[in-house]
Amino acid sequence: MNFSIIQKSQFEGSTRIDAEYYQPEYFIDFAKGNWKFIGEVLKKCQYGLSLAMNDDKKGYPMFKMDNIEDAFLFDNKVRFADVSEIIFKNFQLEKNDVLFNRVNSEEFVGRTGIYKLDLESTFASYLIKLQPDKAEILPDYLNIFLNSKFGLRQIKKYARRAVNQANVNAEELKQFKIAVLPMPIQKEIEKLSNKSWEESQKSESLYQQAERLLLEELGLTDYEKIESLSVVINLSEVENSRRMDAEYFQAKYEKLVSKLKENNSKLLGEVIENIPAKFEANKKPNDKFNYVELSNINSGAINGFTEVLGKEAPNRAKRILKTNDVIVSTVEGSLDKVALVAKEQKGFLASNGFFQFRSKEVLPEVLLVMAKSIIFQFQLEKRCAGTILTAVPKETIKDMVIPILPKETQEKISNLVKQSFESRQKAKELLEEAKRRVEEMIESK
Repeated sequence: MNFSIIQKSQFEGSTRIDAEYYQPEYFIDFAKGNWKFIGEVLKKCQYGLSLAMNDDKKGYPMFKMDNIEDAFLFDNKVRFADVSEIIFKNFQLEKNDVLFNRVNSEEFVGRTGIYKLDLESTFASYLIKLQPDKAEILPDYLNIFLNSKFGLRQIKKYARRAVNQANVNAEELKQFKIAVLPMPIQKEIEKLSNKSWEESQKSESLYQQAERLLLEELGLTDYEKIESLSVVINLSEVENSRRMDAEYFQAKYEKLVSKLKENNSKLLGEVIENIPAKFEANKKPNDKFNYVELSNINSGAINGFTEVLGKEAPNRAKRILKTNDVIVSTVEGSLDKVALVAKEQKGFLASNGFFQFRSKEVLPEVLLVMAKSIIFQFQLEKRCAGTILTAVPKETIKDMVIPILPKETQEKISNLVKQSFESRQKAKELLEEAKRRVEEMIESK
């Protein structure tokens, strides 16, 4: 039994009497060092806007929880909100604003990142914008602190749990305590944070170069989506596809396939092996597995896992991953969840909500870029079917058209992707160093 004894005096002034709030693993000795309530060091603590978002780039970019990754905000999947100039000015993001995700699943509530982009943008209502008094707490230090174990303990402690959701509101966030470290130490943390950001930007740039090279080689650089209001098709096409919904016959799909066929291309079933999902973890009930789901996929890589025993593994955990496999989500709305399996991730267990691809003709890094680009994305999007859960049936992908690039071009793309991953790894290492430095300084008090 796990329990802790709480003095009556500890309840006084508190609005919480639930056992979760007083778990011993959340304990922090605030008697050591100089601690202040976060609310005391903030100049601004503001909820975002509750507005409909669009993908047509109407209005201003509106950042949400999905844009927070590795303690920073990225604009590669940002959506837009059409807001008036007056409202925008009141909710505009400024460089080095810290954004805290106040409501989501328990896994994601409290996700925090710092905004370092040069972009006129705003933020969604389930984020809280924090601007500290820089004379006392630097924004980068606040961000790293909330991502450190001392921030995470307080997030878990204050989180109000409900069915599939948790919440930490702004008033509760103000009750968190932050260690006020000497300014020279905070500036060291700021320097590490900025170096991490620079490496992550370098990683993004290298990956974009790889994708641009791929599209240039295929003559798709200036490819534009065709959004025709109507399209004429033959009855035979309906019969062959066994589909008659308008979404399946959008002109943009046919245009892409025609363009690919102008190059050296083959059908997916001829060059790429789609590994069947047939592993049964329950046959190894006491073996430990690192289990990967869609939420663990970011920036073309697997960034996290859940450790499970074979007997505890979900029924959908049917895939054993191999180095250089490319996994691609089968579910509409998350088809862009694509990752290359790293050497150290060999043997990871994955959900059958992915396709698992291998090829002898296409380098794994090139296959990754294809899978994240319109080459795979449009063809997968076209094949989505279903009612409650719309996904890509595995039997429909064999006739997807895949370009076979010259070996020299593949190697150039592969090298750019490898360099991108190296920079991404450096960014993570710098971020971990910053968190470790904060934790060591607090514990040394």
